Amino acid sequence: MASELKVPTMAEFFASGTVPEVLFWVGCAGSFDDRAKKITKAFVKILNKANVSFAVLGTEESCTGDPAKRAGNEFLFQMQAVTNIEVLNAYEIKKIVTACPHCFNTIKNEYPGLGGKYEVVHHTQFLKDLLNDGRISMEGGNFKGKRITFHDPCYLGRANGVYEAPRDLIRKLDAELVEMKSCKQRGLCCGAGGAQMFKEPEKGDKDVNIERTEQALETKPEIIAAGCPFCNTMMTDGVKNKEKENAVEVMDIAEMIATAEDL
Repeated sequence: MASELKVPTMAEFFASGTVPEVLFWVGCAGSFDDRAKKITKAFVKILNKANVSFAVLGTEESCTGDPAKRAGNEFLFQMQAVTNIEVLNAYEIKKIVTACPHCFNTIKNEYPGLGGKYEVVHHTQFLKDLLNDGRISMEGGNFKGKRITFHDPCYLGRANGVYEAPRDLIRKLDAELVEMKSCKQRGLCCGAGGAQMFKEPEKGDKDVNIERTEQALETKPEIIAAGCPFCNTMMTDGVKNKEKENAVEVMDIAEMIATAEDL
């Protein structure tokens, strides 16, 4: 499967003296997590279908430093960030797209203060632009009429005010978008933000992801749509906890589009 995917690196573009339209920042989850790799592949398939000239950093990409910063290790964050900024600036990167809201937020809002100024877009915004420009067409296909609820990632929604791009894409799939009681500005965290993804939850009455999954299941969805690899993991775990994995699927927006387009 991987052999069919065309994924050029920045080094290859640089060697040929050309510049891609956009750099795809894959992120740690999209590179190493088996579930998130499927999101990465789905997004790459769409980019190839739309004839987008893109590149990845490959082995030159390192963690943005988001988990370190959120966990309170500012020193480690700045070391990681400055290393990435040196690589990005050496390639004269102008525009970055990423499927991870944590990478999106960090590069967009925290790298400028360290000398890294780029146009940064989330993959749902980029896909919406491709659709608006007529570079991809979307048919609902097997999503037509399905009940889908969208979980707002904290770093996409509340932190950066991006609410409509993912919802517009779901509507374009001819699906029935059903909102949870806590959505958009009042959205609830999946429980993985602030580096919580990498540790066990503290003692309490109920895990955050279970609370959020219950809100999602109240809408009686066939699919819980997400736009973040961390959210995807937490919502999937929540659905398994409720033993609903045979009835409810957790999918990234990119996976939905790639599936609808039979990519």
